[in-house]
Amino acid sequence: MTYTPTRRRVLHGLAVGSAGALAGCTVGSPTNDVRVSQPLDLGAEEANLDTAKPVDADRVAADPRDVPKPIARSKPATVPVELETREVVAEIEPGVTFTYMTFDGRIPGPFIRTRVGDTVDLTIRNHESSAMAHNVDFHACRGPGGGAEATMVNPGEEKRLRFKVTYPGAFVYHCAVANVDYHISSGMFGLILVEPEGGLPAVDREFYLGQMEAYTNGKTGQEGHHEFDHAGMATENPTYVLVNGEKYAIGPQGYDEMRVGTDETVRIYYAVGGPNLFSSFHAIGSVWDEVYPQGALASEPDRYVQTTPVLPGSAAVVTAHFPVPGDYKLVDHALSRVARKGALAVIRADGPANDAVFAPEER
Repeated sequence: MTYTPTRRRVLHGLAVGSAGALAGCTVGSPTNDVRVSQPLDLGAEEANLDTAKPVDADRVAADPRDVPKPIARSKPATVPVELETREVVAEIEPGVTFTYMTFDGRIPGPFIRTRVGDTVDLTIRNHESSAMAHNVDFHACRGPGGGAEATMVNPGEEKRLRFKVTYPGAFVYHCAVANVDYHISSGMFGLILVEPEGGLPAVDREFYLGQMEAYTNGKTGQEGHHEFDHAGMATENPTYVLVNGEKYAIGPQGYDEMRVGTDETVRIYYAVGGPNLFSSFHAIGSVWDEVYPQGALASEPDRYVQTTPVLPGSAAVVTAHFPVPGDYKLVDHALSRVARKGALAVIRADGPANDAVFAPEER
């Protein structure tokens, strides 16, 4: 079945404005600090693209709130996990379609939550409509290929794998067939959390985000159907750098789902599928109160970190609070990726003004 998009996000004002600038140096709409003064003419002609295709899904961006609840039990258990690999046509931004590869039709793939000592009982299926074989490599799995060889499924096939998680942390999983970079940069990555035996400190809210690059034969923003560009991938020159698979998807400018109170503490799980670029993960208007670099939950966290590097194929676990109401942009601080290629998510904090912390002259 195909679906026609019924929601067209207001992206143009984010990407191009007459007098915009980065990092909060303009006034106006709450998202205008990612505008640029004009598009750059890099001398490249627009590709001759086919018209945009009918979409199979009106959304590939995972809901950042879709995080299983913290584990309350004190003993290991068997955790059933089902993954379905699906190839779908969807919009990167309005008017721009692309053929994604996904786990369960979302980017990043489902958040899997376990505890040290648990056994993951995985069933993986490749949807019969797929054109390619897929599999999954878990960085939390001790075993050949992280399970990749054992989970290879052709279209219409199903396989099962059981593995024990023996060390804590936040770990990426991804498709690992031949041309692994092609499959990851089409959307096939996600995160598995292995909680320490004592669990994680309590927070008010948890969110889940994932960064990836998309390499296409079109220019950024060029309307039509974008085919995958293997040459662009080989030279590490992406058309888009995306959070949750769509340009400017998460926030008031798109799916307004990361809403918090000014009195709340937030934990964010940030996975970088890559396949090539690392992220300089930063919150405009705040710092990370705690950072577990590379998701290393067995280590002591870094404190009050302005920007933390997240390597491709790795993750960071960060906590923060936002005591002043407003919009907080979560970005890759390689800022051309934000202004020109789409790497942005926004948390909106609601609550009373806090003049003791932040007092603008005008209301």
